[in-house]
Amino acid sequence: MSDLITLTLPDGSQRDVARGTTGADVAASIGPGLAKAALAAKLDGELVDLSRPIEADACLALVTARDEADALELARHDFAHVLAEAVQTLFPGTQITFGPSTDDGFYYDVAPPADRGAFTEDDLPAIEDAMRAIIRADKPLKREVWSRQALIERWQAAGESFKAEWAAALPDGEELSVYWSGADWMDMCKGPHLPSTGKLDPAAFKLTRVSGAYWRGDQNNAMLSRIYGTGWLNKKQLDAHLLRLEEAAKRDHRKLGREMDLFHLEEVAHGSVFWHPRGFVIYRELEAYMRRRLDPAGYSEVKTPQIMDARQWEQSGHWGKYRENMFVIPDEVPNTEDEGPVVSNDAQWMALKPMNCPAHVLIFRQGIKSYRDLPLRLAEMGCCHRNEPHGALHGIMRVRQFTQDDGHIFCREDQIVAEVQMFCDLLDTVYMDLGFDHYSIKLALRPEKRFGSDAMWDQAEAELRNAVIASGRATDEFGWEELPGEGAFYAPKLEFHLTDAIGRTWQCGTIQSDRVLPERLDATYVGEDGNRHRPVMLHRAILGTYERFIGILIEHHAGWFPVWLAPVQAVVATIVSDADDYAEQVAATLRKAGLRVETDLRNEKINLKVREHSLQKSPYMLVVGRREAEEGTVALRSLNGGQQSFMPLADAVAKLLAEATPPDLRG
Repeated sequence: MSDLITLTLPDGSQRDVARGTTGADVAASIGPGLAKAALAAKLDGELVDLSRPIEADACLALVTARDEADALELARHDFAHVLAEAVQTLFPGTQITFGPSTDDGFYYDVAPPADRGAFTEDDLPAIEDAMRAIIRADKPLKREVWSRQALIERWQAAGESFKAEWAAALPDGEELSVYWSGADWMDMCKGPHLPSTGKLDPAAFKLTRVSGAYWRGDQNNAMLSRIYGTGWLNKKQLDAHLLRLEEAAKRDHRKLGREMDLFHLEEVAHGSVFWHPRGFVIYRELEAYMRRRLDPAGYSEVKTPQIMDARQWEQSGHWGKYRENMFVIPDEVPNTEDEGPVVSNDAQWMALKPMNCPAHVLIFRQGIKSYRDLPLRLAEMGCCHRNEPHGALHGIMRVRQFTQDDGHIFCREDQIVAEVQMFCDLLDTVYMDLGFDHYSIKLALRPEKRFGSDAMWDQAEAELRNAVIASGRATDEFGWEELPGEGAFYAPKLEFHLTDAIGRTWQCGTIQSDRVLPERLDATYVGEDGNRHRPVMLHRAILGTYERFIGILIEHHAGWFPVWLAPVQAVVATIVSDADDYAEQVAATLRKAGLRVETDLRNEKINLKVREHSLQKSPYMLVVGRREAEEGTVALRSLNGGQQSFMPLADAVAKLLAEATPPDLRG
């Protein structure tokens, strides 16, 4: 074996170097500037430590802060470990567990010492100071591989029961690595990491909050303290992010939902939404809009059962692949006596549906289908239930009971590209109508655990890819990207990621090309040749779920819905009590025209009324007094801008009606 290996650099040039050379060695050989700037290396596309020995020919790229995505991932990962070290330095006896990076920062779950309670936000300033001290110490980060038994014994000796449990639970044959921070602190981690803590900017992070989290996400396990932070490459990035967070807090759908009296959540129904009258107006308007878009697009709406036998879920594959996320129900009459178990051990199992697709296949199977019947497009505003962990629930964005704008297209193979392209066109117009003028498209490719052959996946991925190309959207303008390993277990999928008013992205729409479920549930049609064939099943949604999408709409519009979606479209308010009768006449005229109207006849100053209804995000106020009553006019005031103009009532009605008309019904 030669002692030399060949490294190919991003510019195509090659270097013959000694076997065991590291990325740091290559950086130093190129120049001192790169040696100082290098943070990690990429070997054949895999991110590795700068100190990792290179043992074979490879393509090598050196990662610096200019490679922002990789650099941020490294920095946030390291901030998490520095957080854990700081907590253990300040609070001896604290046990550490996990600490991943997140989309905008990091967190670490820790178990407080037995002699103190859970960590609180009052502890964060001291922890931040300790973190900055560790960063300024510029402690080298060094990787070591340990045997399983030695690592378990080490954790047990240190009183780290959670780490010992995790080391014992990792799969046999998996390499167990640790990273040392200097010579006095270590954590179990796959890596990679920066060369030293000093590569982090001590002014580029902030700890943000503390919450509870169950060990390994199981509510039967110990409760830990989860400490969150946000981490960046420099202070400028941090300051910009904190400004976005401040704006996001103002737009928080939970806060606005409470202030606007739209909905509430409570523990008697974890993860389920109590829609109030105002909130349900938005829901119904959105649902009606979607029906008006689906009907002319050739969809037939259906309704399917909430509960189906476990044998059906076994046949579809969900019982084996998805059961931990399902609510299961014994199919028997419960015991009503005080003694004995509520249900026996002999009950057959049923489950609340976590998705609608198997039921739609059962509808397709009713009667004989011909190739002439395809494509068959089924839609359902389908209520589903998924057993999400309590700690993962978040307002109406992540819930246990939700309604999808679901749909399934059963088609022939020669129809797939055209159907996906038509769906992309429909989705585009819906997003534009709802105020989202920018979204990106991702193709999620086959995961490691999946049904079906490689040939089937090759074909399904190509069909989705070709449909996006045919639609003209496989471009940088649409953020086109392919995501290895992110597909569902039964199909690849296109994901549609909205960008909201403050730059955040939300994955909402999806379409998946599935050949597995029709085969598992024996769906067939009679082809032109007279033989039976399997249809391809396209799973698709535009909004995703109504609950989550309404939460996104609330935050995107900061509560100021477009007039057609606003729960209350106009408030008629009086300046003096003499105008009360006229105010009621104005309100009646608006209601007759089809507008959602309230009156405010209280004996209060108009500025107070303006302020209170502005908090309710009502888009317009029609102010009336004696003069308006005498002249048949109104003072029309925009509460989301303050402009006010005087006009005849008929003109005000026409203006409001124009804005209150849903976008699909205009012109």
